[in-house]
Amino acid sequence: MEVLAKFIKVQLPNYLQNLPIPSSLGGFAELSASDALAAVFPIAVASWLIGYSTYKFFQPRPIKDENDSCINRCIDKSCEKVVHKVDIEDIGEKKVFCRCWRSQKFPYCDGTHNKHNKDIEDNVGPLIVYTKTD
Repeated sequence: MEVLAKFIKVQLPNYLQNLPIPSSLGGFAELSASDALAAVFPIAVASWLIGYSTYKFFQPRPIKDENDSCINRCIDKSCEKVVHKVDIEDIGEKKVFCRCWRSQKFPYCDGTHNKHNKDIEDNVGPLIVYTKTD
């Protein structure tokens, strides 16, 4: 911590005091190439830092809905854990099960995941269970 304090209190002021900064913009034209580079570099770095800090401060942030972290928003919310049982004999040739938790026919898929995927740029799809045909 002492090193940082010494840099800020002693070395930085000495460095800035020795910079060849002209009193007007026209004075830059009178500086030698090395003096101009020595003067422009810290100004450019300080300008970049101020600009970047301003950008990060005012940058729009995505609005997070409190329900974004919750997968199941409305199905059997009174239950501690949602469990559905499907008898394999009832499946027949094929059943399509919802995995996005947005289906109005839950646990079966009604295609609601398509809108869900488009809205939040997700890629969830249904679970398809079928019997093998020989």
